[in-house]
Amino acid sequence: MDSVAAATPTTRPVALVTGVGRTAGIGAGVAERLAASGWDIAFTFWTPYDRRMAWGEEPGATEGIGASLERLGAAVAAVEADLADPETPAKVFDAAERLGPVTALVMCHCESVDSGLLDTTVESFDRHFAVNARATWLLAREYGRRFTGAHGTGRLVALTSDHTAGNLPYGASKGALDRIVLAAARELAHLGVTANVINPGPVDTGWMSGGLREKLSRQTPLGRLGTPRDTAHLVDFLCSPQGQWVNGQLLMSNGGLA
Repeated sequence: MDSVAAATPTTRPVALVTGVGRTAGIGAGVAERLAASGWDIAFTFWTPYDRRMAWGEEPGATEGIGASLERLGAAVAAVEADLADPETPAKVFDAAERLGPVTALVMCHCESVDSGLLDTTVESFDRHFAVNARATWLLAREYGRRFTGAHGTGRLVALTSDHTAGNLPYGASKGALDRIVLAAARELAHLGVTANVINPGPVDTGWMSGGLREKLSRQTPLGRLGTPRDTAHLVDFLCSPQGQWVNGQLLMSNGGLA
């Protein structure tokens, strides 16, 4: 883990957003929406993951995202973090807290490699659970241990998926993520922290083929795919004072996908 940028702390509340490695990603959209709403932003990224995926590394993405957040008035801390390492979550919080205590934890990180029941390797299965499930638990645990905000102000949000067939380790590990976050809604109740899961539906961040884009667009009533901005608006609401009464929910923000 390597902290690559940090700005002078301010009095704005701090949101820690994981999985902000590419400008087209949901994580970047969430970070920008929260920054525009008055949050300072600590975010994580992991370039080796992007390098081995079809979309590849996006040179300058971290710096560009950080600059965009700063233009929106946010103090920023960018942290390169391998969330497959169980020691990483505590180090991430150490880096984030240079901006101030973390009020909102938004988990957009993932390991996602397509494979099914018969061809998934043990190594890939274990990596999916380490990143998508174990790291979610360790980040939520670290958040709960460190949270010192006023009762009712804390927010924990994570992104999930209901895809399983042909994407077994991803779907199974995301199912585990759901249970971890929903448990947090009860177990962190004494802190006044809300915890919710969002299924963002079909959002093309560079991984869809042209045929898949067309197919999924036809399956939504609006005839379009989701965008990072769609998810970001819901995260923004959940993290706002107005979103306090929504708690312990798995929210389907998928455009009515049939």
